[in-house]
Amino acid sequence: MQAAADKKVLLEVEHLKQYFPVKTDSLFKPKAYVQAVDDISFKLYEGETLSIVGESGCGKSTTGRAILRLDEPTDGKVYYSGTDILGLNKKEMRKLRGDLQVIFQDPFASLNPRQTVKQILNEAMAIQDVVEKSKRMDRMLELLGYVGLPPEALQRYPHEFSGGQRQRIGIARALAVNPKLIICDEAVSALDVSVQAQVLNLLKKLQKQFGLTFLFISHDLSVVRHISDRVMVMYLGKVVEIADKKDLFDSPLHPYTKALLSSIPVPDPVIKRERILLKGDVPSPINPPSGCRFHTRCPFATEKCKVEEPVIRELGTNHFVSCHYAEEMM
Repeated sequence: MQAAADKKVLLEVEHLKQYFPVKTDSLFKPKAYVQAVDDISFKLYEGETLSIVGESGCGKSTTGRAILRLDEPTDGKVYYSGTDILGLNKKEMRKLRGDLQVIFQDPFASLNPRQTVKQILNEAMAIQDVVEKSKRMDRMLELLGYVGLPPEALQRYPHEFSGGQRQRIGIARALAVNPKLIICDEAVSALDVSVQAQVLNLLKKLQKQFGLTFLFISHDLSVVRHISDRVMVMYLGKVVEIADKKDLFDSPLHPYTKALLSSIPVPDPVIKRERILLKGDVPSPINPPSGCRFHTRCPFATEKCKVEEPVIRELGTNHFVSCHYAEEMM
């Protein structure tokens, strides 16, 4: 992998926040907010795959939705090729959506059951006006070829396909508008393991073929290890570690990352991995802990961790971590 300095930054997120108000009896103002994403920053380089991992509820999917403005962020900046996405009006944002696409977790729910594959693909191209009407049929057949589906699939409805085939339709729909960045939100988690491998290999092939950039959201560390260039670990709305894939899996620095990696099953009954079991439950994002948010479950926490929030900093080449005692873990 190239050094970050040699790459073009395609997406830059600065101090992104996404708070959701909690319903109350007040007519004017909610009393509390779910701090789903709280002040996170990172860069995504052109042509790479950056994966976001963490427990359910850590803010992975919310981050993806906020970047695409499917949910309007509470605060922060999102720059795509130098343009502040959050400053665009609806018309400007719609025009930009051709560059920014998403593949959702559930391919059945994300496809219109009343439309054929032909209508689904044609609608995407018509809205973005990327292909002349007379050439759309050829383009649709081309897209089906890219994702490994036969031409007759155009006349069929989503319910007539298997889960893996439906996800291939979702991929074809994303490709239909010639995107540069695709956010894969748990794109293979609803599929069987054998089908997961096929779809992952397809994504890697398409990335190489079209120069795509992926933000890959997943809770499956084995999948992340297969597809990623870099990995970003989140806990309770915060980024705790970002590193190249090899560095993160071989030399994790944050205690939470170490615990996550220890949970990966080893496909050998002879080899036994020492499992790091975290105490307690994940705190509420409505009232997160002071200081380091992980201190309530961290075996190395001190008084400093309880009162002072750690700043994410670089330790080693392109390896960033948010922990007061990360040097001692090296």
